[in-house]
Amino acid sequence: MTAPEPSLATGTARPPTAVFDVALLDLDGVVYVGPDAVPGVPEALAAARTAGMRLGFVTNNASRTPEEVAGHLTALGVPAGPTDVITSSQAAATVVAERLGAGARVLPVGGPGVAAALRAAGLTPVTRAEDEPAAVVQGYGREVGWVQLAEAVVAVRNGAEHVATNADATIPSPRGPLPGNGAMVGVVSAVTGRRPLVTGKPDPAMHAECVRRTAARRPLVVGDRLDTDIEGGQRAGAASLLVLSGVTQPPALLAAGPHQRPDLLSADAAGLLRAHPAVLRNAGAWRCGRWWARPVGEGGPLQLGCDPPGADTGDGLDGLRAVCVAHWVQHPGTAAPARVRAVDRAAAAAVRSWALPG
Repeated sequence: MTAPEPSLATGTARPPTAVFDVALLDLDGVVYVGPDAVPGVPEALAAARTAGMRLGFVTNNASRTPEEVAGHLTALGVPAGPTDVITSSQAAATVVAERLGAGARVLPVGGPGVAAALRAAGLTPVTRAEDEPAAVVQGYGREVGWVQLAEAVVAVRNGAEHVATNADATIPSPRGPLPGNGAMVGVVSAVTGRRPLVTGKPDPAMHAECVRRTAARRPLVVGDRLDTDIEGGQRAGAASLLVLSGVTQPPALLAAGPHQRPDLLSADAAGLLRAHPAVLRNAGAWRCGRWWARPVGEGGPLQLGCDPPGADTGDGLDGLRAVCVAHWVQHPGTAAPARVRAVDRAAAAAVRSWALPG
């Protein structure tokens, strides 16, 4: 009998490498930020592999080909081949080929990975709206500018179907969040008045393809975004681990609706190697390690404390786990922002570091 999936409340007494057979990893904000690896993550993923966990890479970034992505990963110390990588360009190309048939003309907007995926799917990339494309496939590309967006607008207004590889409004970078594909897709939609078909995460097709390729029996989705990785994991029927090395910050995590709440939480992908503590109800409070969170009245703020006071003996996130569970129990079916009041110095420092409203 398969063991039940962990949750943020139950945690897991064994590290995820001992519970799950395959990690389905997002890339931007999880394995790397910009060109550089998240510190310590290549070593953590090597250790996960040594422990018997297999890795698959599932990215909404459509700008590069699987070969380029695999080469970047390998250069960062995370050996990977093209078949280990699923991109949103591939997902979009598959959908368009199924809808329009082989040989259909398609206008790619984005990095070289978009056109490469279209050709691999048997479609015919074109460069102008005057080529009468049946669809526009729009993905992220650092060089996307007015000229490409204008061609997309004209093609869509002339009747081409608008397909977006993903709708991520931002991408992580060493300088903070920067405009992602969703921002550029919004330009085309605003001018044409037409909503695109979005084929990347959270649509479950990408995770399902990675499960098929890896023959995963108990996969774990690892990501930094609630609206793509975590929701996508839920929609694919897989447990999820949210890492805080990318886009999502504690206020957004607390305010998440039930379909975007992760099962496990970690500062980064090294959380694959550690046990995750449970959050237990005791004496009217939710407790995790030294930390406790307690609701104050009906619909009031949460109190947060550390008892006994002192340094966090875990990974630094026990207080956040306690607050999340306490808040989500109060709001089981809806998304709602949280207010947190600290009752001691340790809690006050934590609330400040998480930028939570009091």
